[in-house]
Amino acid sequence: VQLQASGGGLVQPGGSLRLSCQASKRTGSNNGMGWFRQAPGKDREFVAGISWNGGSTVYADSVKGRFTISRTRAASTVYLNLDSLKPEDTAIYYCAVYASSFAGATQRVAYWGQGTQVTVSS
Repeated sequence: VQLQASGGGLVQPGGSLRLSCQASKRTGSNNGMGWFRQAPGKDREFVAGISWNGGSTVYADSVKGRFTISRTRAASTVYLNLDSLKPEDTAIYYCAVYASSFAGATQRVAYWGQGTQVTVSS
């Protein structure tokens, strides 16, 4: 299974980006999907997760109200809308397919995508 992430880039503070990630086959259609990020010198951290049918979402406190996760089940694609970006959001963002139907900070990830760089700077 391959996860192809895209949409990262350089943006000014207060700006927006949209990340997307598609699984190579329908592996993710019955699984939770999510996003993590890793800033330089820091551990990878959970950002947002969405259940298999999109009915349940969960966010890290640091991004709640600014980021929105969504998905298309048929295409096994997950999106992350990043709004009101701050310099501290600068990181490599990784998409993930969970081992179960749900997603969260502590649940097991089955597959990782390659990262996409998000840089927030003026």
